[in-house]
Amino acid sequence: MSGSDDAPSGRSTQRRRKARSADKPHLRTVRETSAGGLVVAGLDGPRDNLRVALIGRTDRRGRLLWSLPKGHIESGETPEQTAMREVREETGIEGTVLASLGSIDYWFVTEGRRIHKTVHHYLMRRTGGELSDEDVEVTEVAWVPLDELDRRLAYADERRLAGLAGELIERMERGPETAPAPE
Repeated sequence: MSGSDDAPSGRSTQRRRKARSADKPHLRTVRETSAGGLVVAGLDGPRDNLRVALIGRTDRRGRLLWSLPKGHIESGETPEQTAMREVREETGIEGTVLASLGSIDYWFVTEGRRIHKTVHHYLMRRTGGELSDEDVEVTEVAWVPLDELDRRLAYADERRLAGLAGELIERMERGPETAPAPE
Protein backbone atom coordinates (compact mmCIF):
# COMPACT_ATOMS: atom_id res chain seq x y z
CA MET A 1 0.00 0.00 0.00
CA SER A 2 1.46 3.37 -0.98
CA GLY A 3 1.34 6.61 1.02
CA SER A 4 -1.30 8.00 -1.30
CA ASP A 5 -3.58 5.03 -0.57
CA ASP A 6 -3.59 5.98 3.13
CA ALA A 7 -4.69 9.59 2.53
CA PRO A 8 -8.40 10.30 2.80
CA SER A 9 -10.18 11.40 -0.32
CA GLY A 10 -10.90 15.09 -0.76
CA ARG A 11 -14.67 14.64 -0.40
CA SER A 12 -14.58 12.78 2.92
CA THR A 13 -12.20 15.40 4.34
CA GLN A 14 -14.61 18.16 3.28
CA ARG A 15 -17.54 16.31 4.89
CA ARG A 16 -15.63 15.97 8.20
CA ARG A 17 -14.73 19.68 8.18
CA LYS A 18 -18.35 20.66 7.52
CA ALA A 19 -19.56 18.35 10.28
CA ARG A 20 -17.06 19.79 12.77
CA SER A 21 -17.92 23.39 11.91
CA ALA A 22 -21.66 22.62 12.09
CA ASP A 23 -21.18 21.39 15.68
CA LYS A 24 -19.74 24.72 16.81
CA PRO A 25 -22.09 27.66 17.21
CA HIS A 26 -21.07 30.72 15.23
CA LEU A 27 -19.77 33.36 17.62
CA ARG A 28 -20.36 37.01 16.86
CA THR A 29 -17.13 39.05 16.90
CA VAL A 30 -17.18 42.28 18.87
CA ARG A 31 -14.42 44.89 18.95
CA GLU A 32 -13.75 46.67 22.24
CA THR A 33 -11.36 49.50 22.96
CA SER A 34 -10.04 50.41 26.40
CA ALA A 35 -7.32 52.57 27.88
CA GLY A 36 -5.25 52.51 31.03
CA GLY A 37 -2.18 53.80 32.69
CA LEU A 38 1.03 52.98 34.42
CA VAL A 39 0.92 55.75 37.01
CA VAL A 40 4.23 56.46 38.74
CA ALA A 41 4.85 58.19 42.07
CA GLY A 42 8.26 59.64 42.92
CA LEU A 43 9.35 60.76 39.45
CA ASP A 44 11.18 63.76 40.91
CA GLY A 45 13.24 61.65 43.32
CA PRO A 46 15.75 58.81 43.17
CA ARG A 47 14.96 55.84 40.94
CA ASP A 48 14.82 53.54 43.99
CA ASN A 49 11.76 55.49 45.21
CA LEU A 50 9.68 55.04 42.03
CA ARG A 51 6.38 53.26 42.73
CA VAL A 52 3.60 52.17 40.36
CA ALA A 53 -0.06 51.77 41.36
CA LEU A 54 -1.32 48.27 40.46
CA ILE A 55 -4.70 46.63 40.83
CA GLY A 56 -5.28 43.05 41.89
CA ARG A 57 -8.28 41.09 40.69
CA THR A 58 -9.28 37.61 41.78
CA ASP A 59 -9.71 35.23 38.84
CA ARG A 60 -12.16 32.30 38.60
CA ARG A 61 -9.61 30.01 40.27
CA GLY A 62 -9.28 32.33 43.26
CA ARG A 63 -5.81 33.64 42.31
CA LEU A 64 -4.97 37.31 42.80
CA LEU A 65 -3.64 38.64 39.48
CA TRP A 66 -1.86 42.02 39.43
CA SER A 67 -2.30 44.30 36.43
CA LEU A 68 -2.41 47.90 35.28
CA PRO A 69 -5.68 49.80 35.77
CA LYS A 70 -7.72 50.06 32.57
CA GLY A 71 -11.28 50.25 31.29
CA HIS A 72 -13.63 51.01 28.41
CA ILE A 73 -13.47 54.30 26.58
CA GLU A 74 -16.75 56.14 27.12
CA SER A 75 -18.50 58.19 24.46
CA GLY A 76 -16.76 61.52 23.90
CA GLU A 77 -13.58 60.51 25.75
CA THR A 78 -10.10 60.36 24.30
CA PRO A 79 -7.98 57.33 25.23
CA GLU A 80 -5.82 59.63 27.41
CA GLN A 81 -8.89 60.89 29.29
CA THR A 82 -10.05 57.31 29.78
CA ALA A 83 -6.65 56.29 31.15
CA MET A 84 -6.73 59.11 33.72
CA ARG A 85 -10.35 58.33 34.70
CA GLU A 86 -9.75 54.58 35.01
CA VAL A 87 -6.61 55.05 37.11
CA ARG A 88 -8.57 57.36 39.43
CA GLU A 89 -11.61 55.04 39.64
CA GLU A 90 -9.66 51.82 40.16
CA THR A 91 -6.82 53.07 42.40
CA GLY A 92 -7.91 56.42 43.87
CA ILE A 93 -4.80 58.03 42.36
CA GLU A 94 -4.90 61.17 40.19
CA GLY A 95 -2.45 61.32 37.32
CA THR A 96 -1.53 63.10 34.11
CA VAL A 97 -0.38 61.48 30.89
CA LEU A 98 3.31 61.85 30.02
CA ALA A 99 3.60 59.56 26.99
CA SER A 100 2.03 56.66 25.15
CA LEU A 101 3.39 53.20 26.00
CA GLY A 102 1.63 51.61 23.04
CA SER A 103 -1.29 49.25 22.68
CA ILE A 104 -2.01 45.62 23.45
CA ASP A 105 -4.63 43.63 21.59
CA TYR A 106 -5.95 40.18 22.34
CA TRP A 107 -8.90 37.86 21.78
CA PHE A 108 -11.17 36.11 24.27
CA VAL A 109 -14.61 34.50 24.35
CA THR A 110 -17.32 35.46 26.80
CA GLU A 111 -21.12 35.20 26.88
CA GLY A 112 -21.25 33.63 23.43
CA ARG A 113 -19.16 36.37 21.78
CA ARG A 114 -15.59 36.55 20.48
CA ILE A 115 -14.05 39.76 21.74
CA HIS A 116 -11.16 41.47 19.96
CA LYS A 117 -9.92 43.94 22.54
CA THR A 118 -7.41 46.75 22.08
CA VAL A 119 -6.04 48.52 25.16
CA HIS A 120 -4.09 51.79 24.83
CA HIS A 121 -1.62 52.30 27.70
CA TYR A 122 0.01 55.52 28.93
CA LEU A 123 2.87 56.44 31.21
CA MET A 124 1.43 58.77 33.85
CA ARG A 125 2.75 60.98 36.63
CA ARG A 126 0.96 60.86 39.98
CA THR A 127 -0.49 64.28 40.82
CA GLY A 128 -2.55 63.42 43.91
CA GLY A 129 -5.09 61.12 45.49
CA GLU A 130 -4.79 58.28 47.98
CA LEU A 131 -4.56 54.58 47.18
CA SER A 132 -8.02 53.01 47.51
CA ASP A 133 -9.62 49.71 46.49
CA GLU A 134 -13.22 50.95 46.64
CA ASP A 135 -13.92 50.01 43.00
CA VAL A 136 -16.07 46.84 42.97
CA GLU A 137 -14.01 45.37 40.10
CA VAL A 138 -10.80 45.57 42.14
CA THR A 139 -9.82 43.19 44.95
CA GLU A 140 -6.66 45.01 46.08
CA VAL A 141 -4.47 47.95 45.12
CA ALA A 142 -0.80 48.45 45.91
CA TRP A 143 2.19 50.68 45.28
CA VAL A 144 4.85 48.44 43.75
CA PRO A 145 8.48 49.43 43.13
CA LEU A 146 9.08 50.02 39.42
CA ASP A 147 11.88 47.45 39.44
CA GLU A 148 9.51 44.71 40.75
CA LEU A 149 6.89 45.00 37.99
CA ASP A 150 8.45 42.22 35.95
CA ARG A 151 7.85 39.79 38.83
CA ARG A 152 4.48 41.19 39.93
CA LEU A 153 2.47 41.79 36.74
CA ALA A 154 0.46 38.75 35.67
CA TYR A 155 0.48 39.40 31.93
CA ALA A 156 3.54 39.32 29.64
CA ASP A 157 2.28 42.18 27.46
CA GLU A 158 1.96 44.44 30.50
CA ARG A 159 5.45 43.40 31.69
CA ARG A 160 6.76 44.48 28.27
CA LEU A 161 5.03 47.87 28.64
CA ALA A 162 6.52 48.26 32.13
CA GLY A 163 9.97 47.75 30.60
CA LEU A 164 9.20 50.46 28.05
CA ALA A 165 8.07 52.76 30.86
CA GLY A 166 11.38 52.19 32.64
CA GLU A 167 13.27 53.16 29.48
CA LEU A 168 11.16 56.32 29.03
CA ILE A 169 11.73 57.31 32.66
CA GLU A 170 15.50 56.86 32.21
CA ARG A 171 15.40 59.15 29.17
CA MET A 172 13.41 61.73 31.15
CA GLU A 173 16.01 61.59 33.95
CA ARG A 174 18.82 62.30 31.46
CA GLY A 175 17.22 65.56 30.36
CA PRO A 176 14.45 67.24 28.41
CA GLU A 177 16.08 66.59 25.02
CA THR A 178 15.62 62.81 25.48
CA ALA A 179 12.26 62.86 27.27
CA PRO A 180 9.02 61.91 25.49
CA ALA A 181 6.74 64.69 24.37
CA PRO A 182 3.41 64.82 26.25
CA GLU A 183 0.47 63.41 24.33
